[in-house]
Amino acid sequence: MNFVAIDFETAKYSQESACSVGLVKFLDGKAADTFYSLIRPPSLYIRPDFTGIHGLTVDDVRDAPNFAEVWKTGILPFTGGLPLAAHNAVFDMGVLRAALTWYELPMPQLEYFCTLALARAAWPELESHALPSLGEHFGIAYDAHNALADARTCGIIACKAAEKYARGNVRDVLTAAGTKMSGFP
Repeated sequence: MNFVAIDFETAKYSQESACSVGLVKFLDGKAADTFYSLIRPPSLYIRPDFTGIHGLTVDDVRDAPNFAEVWKTGILPFTGGLPLAAHNAVFDMGVLRAALTWYELPMPQLEYFCTLALARAAWPELESHALPSLGEHFGIAYDAHNALADARTCGIIACKAAEKYARGNVRDVLTAAGTKMSGFP
């Protein structure tokens, strides 16, 4: 299982407003490396209710690099061409697409899969497939809505599915679960 789990936190409802990103590289089903960065959103504003969720304030991101800088020097090199995993990938890939568009950056050719869809397929008996619920179910203690902790938990969920299906690579796990890899953009 080789992939990079990714999670964004945003400053407000508009998707280009990423204010932090966490990535965890999984190699052979084990967390091998991490990348985390605060991001200064295009508008230096964070909704108070969003601060209540992820704990980030304007003071935290005021001197942070913007998304374009984080993308070029951090996110893109870190992924190394591996597929991305995101819990509720529609959200995280939407943030990525919106931020790339905002900063007029070229859209990369990436593959990704959704661990929410994977968890729903693998464990349909669970009442909730939200990341905190899955973390609790599997005994994963983590700081919910911290981008790095969310990415790590997302990656562990993918690895748990690999264990359940006794498969060693992402495509085989997704096939066994009846889910699929998607292309970006």
